Amino acid sequence: MTQTGTTPPPPTGKRMLSEQVYARLRDAIMRGDHAPGAALKPQDLAKEQGVSLAVVREALVRVVGDGLADRLPNRGFAVPAFSDRRWQEIAEARRTVEPVLLRMSVERGDVDWEARVRAAHHRLSRTPVYAPDEGEYYSDAWSEAHRLFHRALMEGCGNPVLLDTFDRLWTASELARRWSSHRRPGRDGVEEHRRLEEAALARDADAAAEVLVRHLTLTAEGLTGEA
Repeated sequence: MTQTGTTPPPPTGKRMLSEQVYARLRDAIMRGDHAPGAALKPQDLAKEQGVSLAVVREALVRVVGDGLADRLPNRGFAVPAFSDRRWQEIAEARRTVEPVLLRMSVERGDVDWEARVRAAHHRLSRTPVYAPDEGEYYSDAWSEAHRLFHRALMEGCGNPVLLDTFDRLWTASELARRWSSHRRPGRDGVEEHRRLEEAALARDADAAAEVLVRHLTLTAEGLTGEA
């Protein structure tokens, strides 16, 4: 039997190294190992990782593409700052888009949607927020459970184009979300999520949208003013 397609070649050694350095650097920024506004010096990173400068630069370019670092003219690379305007712009976009999706979900969602929302909230409420070995910000497990809960709320809208927009905005705001929680540790996220689930499943679109807007606003406010 002949094959009509071709198998892509395996990644080269340099490509594999770049993937590893990229993953480690991304995780380090998410964990808070590199402070907001801190320089990411390719020479230092190459020495720490035991790889070439070219490998590190390739990984840094990918991290910039993820919105987790900036490429500064004549100054190299750096982690974005708390005060970076992009975080408030992303928050504004989310407050514009997500309440609309949630309203549509409340209006269109069926019993299966309700079950997914309940299951996702149950998982979120049972997942530890922090892990001692993962730094000072949200754990990866909790972050994923958090994403799945919010995604489940939106899925009832039944519009894959809008859901793709939600996914992109969620990814773009992940770092800001972790920073915000660290700067406002007294925030009662458990209660916010409980109220969000309750309003959505009660089919109260106005209340659900109001709770969601407040939820998103508190995250954005965590990046303004003094910690």
